[in-house]
Amino acid sequence: MKNYIEIAKRENNTKRGFLIVNRAQAKHIPADPDVTLGLFGELSAKVLSAYPDIPLSKILIVGFAETATAISSKVAADIGCRCIQTTRENVPDCTFLYFSEEHSHATEQRLVRDGLSDALQNTDRVLFIDDEITTGKTILNIINVIRREFPFPLHFSAVSLLNGMTPEHTIIYTQNGIDVLYLQKLDSTGFEQRVRDIPADGNCAAPDISSPAVPVIPFVTGRFPDARKLHDGGEYGRICAKLCADIAGRLSFPAGESAVVIGTEEFMFPAISLAAELKKRGTNAVSHSTTRSPIAVSSSENYPLHTRYELPSFYERERRTFIYDLKKYDRAVILTDSADIPDDAVNALVNALASVNNKNIYLGVSE
Repeated sequence: MKNYIEIAKRENNTKRGFLIVNRAQAKHIPADPDVTLGLFGELSAKVLSAYPDIPLSKILIVGFAETATAISSKVAADIGCRCIQTTRENVPDCTFLYFSEEHSHATEQRLVRDGLSDALQNTDRVLFIDDEITTGKTILNIINVIRREFPFPLHFSAVSLLNGMTPEHTIIYTQNGIDVLYLQKLDSTGFEQRVRDIPADGNCAAPDISSPAVPVIPFVTGRFPDARKLHDGGEYGRICAKLCADIAGRLSFPAGESAVVIGTEEFMFPAISLAAELKKRGTNAVSHSTTRSPIAVSSSENYPLHTRYELPSFYERERRTFIYDLKKYDRAVILTDSADIPDDAVNALVNALASVNNKNIYLGVSE
């Protein structure tokens, strides 16, 4: 996995100046969906080999928003256990547990509480899945909340693609009886210094919310289950596969054409799954997503991100979101689970795509 890892500079973040960008993760950089799902599948295999004797009904996966939502969905689908994602969204008609992600640009995280007590009462091990763990503080924060609210005899594991914990952090986990599983160990010593002097002289495009000159082709996706609520991971994977096969069949892109499937913020796994289905049918498809993360962009050839497009969020008009390094494709598909999409958000993303000569742009919504 080492060839996929890049170091980027966070914008105006005094708590942690660097951000790890994974070229295979289909988040900040467009990625081949087969490579992405293959990488996440390696983590599934790691989990299965670590806990061969625990009944799957006794495992609960908690995936961290927003970057690890797709990883947790893939692992839960592969092993067939229950799953829930943390979120920064206000899920209607739900109550929440709150915890902090101290180094993030958006520190408040939440976990839907509804149904959680019964689920944890019948759980042996909770697996917290993230893309990268540096100090492990966020996982400790949510474990402390769960232990306080639900005093059941639970075991916990921190599961990630990358692990950058120091020996001191690892000792704290050992003392708390928390297992640590990962695909690759990463030494982040020197990352702060490495990004400090990188010139933030890349292209930052302001949101263009005017009516786009390029027409948008809308289509109905069908209803994807809300992964922010407690759900059966295996069933979620099957529904995603069925819906994506149906969508790909209806879109019917010509074989050999290029396509990008863009997910919105936490809604990553369906976008990656649709790209994989399109690729299976002969389209040269990639996937990536919009994000809340404000990352500095640079003109440096060796830096991973060069152009940043600011966008109003598909979920909340006043929220700033971003997408990086858009390219021209024969087809561009936007996939979202937002129930009330601001027109400004659609206009800004379509105009950003049109600015690099994308002309066939599709918008998939659940209703």
